[in-house]
Amino acid sequence: MFSYSHAMLRVLTLATLFPDASRPTFGGFVERQTLGLAARADVQLEVVAPIGMPPWPLSRHSRYRRFAEIPETEVWKDVIVHRPKFRLIPQIGGPMAPGAITKAVLPLLHKIRERFAFDIIDAEFFYPDGPAAMRLAEALDLPFSIKARGADIHYWGKKAGCALQVLKAGQRAGGLLAVSEAIKRDMTALGMTADKITVHYTGIDKDRFRPVDRAVEKAALGVSGPLIVTIGALIPRKGQALVIEALKQIPEANLWCIGEGADRASLEKLARDLGLSDRVHLPGNLPHDEVAEMVAAADVMALPSASEGLANAWVEALACGTPIVISDVGGAAELLDRPEAGAIVAREPDAIAAAIRTILSDPPDQQAVRSTVDRFSWERNSDALFQHLSGLVERH
Repeated sequence: MFSYSHAMLRVLTLATLFPDASRPTFGGFVERQTLGLAARADVQLEVVAPIGMPPWPLSRHSRYRRFAEIPETEVWKDVIVHRPKFRLIPQIGGPMAPGAITKAVLPLLHKIRERFAFDIIDAEFFYPDGPAAMRLAEALDLPFSIKARGADIHYWGKKAGCALQVLKAGQRAGGLLAVSEAIKRDMTALGMTADKITVHYTGIDKDRFRPVDRAVEKAALGVSGPLIVTIGALIPRKGQALVIEALKQIPEANLWCIGEGADRASLEKLARDLGLSDRVHLPGNLPHDEVAEMVAAADVMALPSASEGLANAWVEALACGTPIVISDVGGAAELLDRPEAGAIVAREPDAIAAAIRTILSDPPDQQAVRSTVDRFSWERNSDALFQHLSGLVERH
């Protein structure tokens, strides 16, 4: 059904973070990077996106049951995507995940190579993808690359049973990518070789994320007064609770926390306890276009995370002309290199509130804010990724 020429770079992308029909926005940043690389005339690419499934009867839980109908192989947005299932032990199975992925994926890769002799394995998250890619690549005598994005280094890189696997994979990879200079420093602190790590900034869809007339957009959304948004999973690390507490000091403002997660109930309770239920909205996960509309309408995007790499949400907000208030984590200082971009603050409600009030009192020009992310584009992202992977293939 599918045929390939051998006169170009042939990539097997390994990504546990990748969308499917049941999770259309899951790993959207990985999807966008992958589609950009696949669209090049000098690249042939297929994706292996393993899905973790626990043993019966846990597999019957609604969280996992939805995966049963996902096809094992499909064409997803013009790219062939394979979705093998691997054995997942919830809560305690982290250290075992790379081995389980390898066991499930290696037979599949042998079959794929019968018609598509890929040159390299490109792992899109450091854990569990990285150690799994190491085992698969070594079994097939191929080079492999791993990209570090944030929590995969800050959490898995320090977790018992996983940290040594992260380090070993980083040491054996032909090359590594980091989403920011800060993540590169964190990787070297774990024991990885700095010369092997290339900073690879995310791209940004500047047609989707662009400045708009805020007054008109707010009216369309039914919002009046100052609008603050957060974007990210509703988990403690992202700091939405801190922004809700800060809202107490910002009269008339509304806060929309875009995302879904385990913290929803506690955030709703916090808003009720503070008497802010009428000003705090949790719409859940939204389609990309709706997220872009909401962020462009906002006066401020606040995300006081405990850890990040270089968050896509930061870059997308700035591309919309929306200044950001963020904590001093990951590549924050690399991104906020001028006052128009916003403020880096302590993870404290008072500091967050003060920074937001300052921006609201003297809003920066939207185009000036947008210009802070001129260096970010998917074209640059694809070109850099192609050069990185091609170099590893040539040197192998």
